[in-house]
Amino acid sequence: MNKTSVLIIDKQVLVRDGLRELLSSEPGLEVSGISPSDDILNVIEDQAPDILLIDIEYPTLSGLELSRKIKHSFPSCRMIIISPNFDNEELFETIKTGAVAYIDQKVSKQELINTIKQACAGEYPINDSLLTKPKVAERVLKQFQDMVGIGKNMDTVTAPLTNKETQVLKQITNGNSNKQIAQLMGTSEQTIKNQISSILRKLNANDRTHAVVLAVKRGLITFDNTPPISK
Repeated sequence: MNKTSVLIIDKQVLVRDGLRELLSSEPGLEVSGISPSDDILNVIEDQAPDILLIDIEYPTLSGLELSRKIKHSFPSCRMIIISPNFDNEELFETIKTGAVAYIDQKVSKQELINTIKQACAGEYPINDSLLTKPKVAERVLKQFQDMVGIGKNMDTVTAPLTNKETQVLKQITNGNSNKQIAQLMGTSEQTIKNQISSILRKLNANDRTHAVVLAVKRGLITFDNTPPISK
């Protein structure tokens, strides 16, 4: 049984260690943490976590700015924003980042685990928060209406493929299975599955073959130029 990987992004060592210890006792979760000195985007690319727990007061970038960068590069990552104080303005801005949940750091262990499970199941617990804040919901609706009114199309906002995702996509064109790609790239089969999910999401593709066709049409890969495998 594959475990759900959770990456904690928090400025305080005690908080990271505490959350890791708290969640590691839960069957089915594989938990790790990251410090401000680490290259966050590279760590995410290497580990391909399912869930990110992000401190909204992260020091090198604000948690919201960091979330926007992560969502742009890794749209399949499901982000849960943790705040010291539940705030309407933060909730509104968090929704705009594409995060799936916004929680108070004082939540109980069971509430946090339930939120992670909901996120893993493809749900958006942040919608429940929105329902209890009608003024925030009104702002979100208005902004959506404004976007439609001026003809903005979300399909035009395409997140770039990372170097590893490009490598994976090229290996797919060579006819390699997930297991073979994992062996070639020196990583786990689950990581390759996560990266393929990210590729499909970024390209708005239905399956692996569709992703290759779209990538070739957009000039993202060619059949005569294989990106070097980096491990």
